[in-house]
Amino acid sequence: MKFTLSWLKDHLDTEATVDEIAEALTDLGLEVEEIINPLDKLKNFTLAKVVKAEQHPDADRLRVCMVDTDEGEKQIVCGAPNAREGITVVLCKPGDYVPGIDVTLSVGKIRGVESHGMMASERELELSDEHNGIIELPSGEVGQSFADWLAVHEPAKVDPVIDIAITPNRPDALGVRGVARDLAARGLGTLKPAQNVEVEGQFPCPIGVSIAEDTTDGCKVFAGRLIRGVTNGPSPQWLQDRLKAIGLRPISKLVDVTNFFTYDQNRPLHVFDAGKVKGDLLIRRAKEGETLVALDEKEYTLGDGQIVIADNEGVESIAGIMGGLSTGCTEETTDVFLEAAVWDHIQIAYTGRALKINSDARYRNERGIDPGFNMQGLEQATAMIMELCGGEPSSVVVAGAVPDMSRAYKLDPARVISLVGMEIPESEQRQTLTKLGFKLEGSMAHVPSWRPDVMGEADLVEEVARVASLTKLEPQPMRRVQAGVPKPILSLHQKREQLARRTAAALGYNECVTYSFIDRESAALFGGGTEATMLENPISSEMSHMRPDLLPGLLQAAARNQSRGFNDLALFECGPAFQGGEPEEQHMQVTGILVGRTGPKDVHGGSRPVDLFDAKADAEAVLAAVGAPEKVQILRDGPAWWHPGRHGKICLGPKKVLGIFGEIHPKILKAMDVKGPVVAFTVWPDEVPAPRKKTTTRPALDVSDLQAVERDFAFIVDAGVEALTLVNAAAGADKQLIENVRVFDEFIGGSLGEGKKSLAITVRMQPQGETLKEKDIEAVAAKIVEKVTKATGGVLRG
Repeated sequence: MKFTLSWLKDHLDTEATVDEIAEALTDLGLEVEEIINPLDKLKNFTLAKVVKAEQHPDADRLRVCMVDTDEGEKQIVCGAPNAREGITVVLCKPGDYVPGIDVTLSVGKIRGVESHGMMASERELELSDEHNGIIELPSGEVGQSFADWLAVHEPAKVDPVIDIAITPNRPDALGVRGVARDLAARGLGTLKPAQNVEVEGQFPCPIGVSIAEDTTDGCKVFAGRLIRGVTNGPSPQWLQDRLKAIGLRPISKLVDVTNFFTYDQNRPLHVFDAGKVKGDLLIRRAKEGETLVALDEKEYTLGDGQIVIADNEGVESIAGIMGGLSTGCTEETTDVFLEAAVWDHIQIAYTGRALKINSDARYRNERGIDPGFNMQGLEQATAMIMELCGGEPSSVVVAGAVPDMSRAYKLDPARVISLVGMEIPESEQRQTLTKLGFKLEGSMAHVPSWRPDVMGEADLVEEVARVASLTKLEPQPMRRVQAGVPKPILSLHQKREQLARRTAAALGYNECVTYSFIDRESAALFGGGTEATMLENPISSEMSHMRPDLLPGLLQAAARNQSRGFNDLALFECGPAFQGGEPEEQHMQVTGILVGRTGPKDVHGGSRPVDLFDAKADAEAVLAAVGAPEKVQILRDGPAWWHPGRHGKICLGPKKVLGIFGEIHPKILKAMDVKGPVVAFTVWPDEVPAPRKKTTTRPALDVSDLQAVERDFAFIVDAGVEALTLVNAAAGADKQLIENVRVFDEFIGGSLGEGKKSLAITVRMQPQGETLKEKDIEAVAAKIVEKVTKATGGVLRG
């Protein structure tokens, strides 16, 4: 959004400098991106006077001038036809940068004659396109700054241009008056009263307007009037200067008036050449395939449902975006139809994007204009057209009605402190809102129609704080409800997830973060791939289903690493897996995989392939970190993607599964293109029972001062007996006394015979009350033999 300083002063009575205005605008949220001040590039140029001008000895079109400057007389060679004795000129000295020709001057020779500078034209100083001769000034003292002279005698040529960035929620600032209103509220001047123009129609409008029934949601109100007998042509100089300053090309009086109101009041308008309009105007939906040659001379093919303005012969304008070339105003236009409308901003955005049209009208209509100014905007534009072009106005024709934007919210002065932390007196808050256009009735603030972004009490607070200056906000310590250490806010689930992640990383695993979506084939390998977990609109075919487990993503990561030469891997991930489409079918799990060998080849150490006991140890470490009980059971019958004979489930009873570890099935590795061996573990932290006592500290260390006793036993059992059965039986002989039972040897064959094996265990007994006597130890040993014999059918090996 660009505007000049003089344009701003049409709405704001202020003595503030450009720098003060720029600082205030940025602080108000209207960030200044650039200030283009012509005086900055003219500050080095001074006034001089030609005291003698003679013909160049070797060039017919050059003259050798003696010029009186602030540094004495200088010889300058000039080719301008108006270079003559007695005129006051603008001098560019050696070393000065001339912007219009992008040259830094130096002393030089022109056809053998030395020249000490140049006398500039307006185009060379980027003041205009005039270059038929050098600048002749009617007055001025030798040595006077040219910038100072212009500021006094021709201020329009050095009018600073301010360019600000507008956020999408501030359409009111897309007009110069909206910017002036913010500055007035800040205190940088006084907002000048708004014009209230009423133009009386002299005859009924011959062009009728209407809105189709299926288009009333896209066009709220459409108003217009005919002005006949106008004389179109170039705009006055002041209007051309303003449009040029902000980068617009002046076209004609009628078109320039609409561009002026677009920037001055954020009020897009459109003018039709009434002599080219066939019949009445209808706002309707476009039909698929309809075309229009727009004012940019490009043909657009319209889509079904896009809103257009049409006459009896077809589409004449793309509503709220761009008019048609066939009804555009030209120098021959004598009758003009001026329209002002309020469009649905969302439909304007859809149409503009579909047709790829970027226009000032679209930019403003899709962000929202002031519907309350629609009729007054039409009146003011009519008055300006009549002032510049003459003509006679008709009565106004209207289709639809101006939408009611009235709404009010309670102003609570205390909320400024609670929401922002600023202490602003209530009187100042009310004054700020009043200057911004709000109407205050008691504690209720009525929002003006040009502020669609204000939608609640918090927005009132934001307006007050914004105008008061958020840069002045001083940090304040947060108030505590009570003294002391605040209560922890992490839930048990969050704490366990954090502990599991840290433990896995400490064990040497690298954390992966994979997508929650995988392809159907991979999901099916791990019990998923059903319609319950299928996405309706997947990103790609490789992300069509929610993952049933974390293993597919980790194995895919391992395959990618192996293809790049990284064969020994330790990867883990902590995240959700999805067994179905319902919320309760989502579970958080921690999964790790070990691929390849335990370490690199080393002459001083051993390197072996990873095995399931590596995964078992890591799974137990993660479970211990999240608070799982020490005494668990290892059971079989895990899911099909685990090796059937080389895995185990970590359980608290047959139905409470805390985790699983083991080798991945070779068929799975082949399907996932992973080279083995691969072992893995999966832990479900949420399955670990919550502690009975909630405490923020660790329990006291309970260590017995009595000596522990270990006894070894060897049993001959059938080859099919699981070691776990034997261990559980031995541990159950005395649950209070027996601390630990572990297998330390297995022997098959030899004198044992076919189908038999020997399992040797160590039983650690930890007394609590008194030191164990030999008879106590023997009694426990007898119970162990009895329990194992009953459970396994084995006998104590002699």
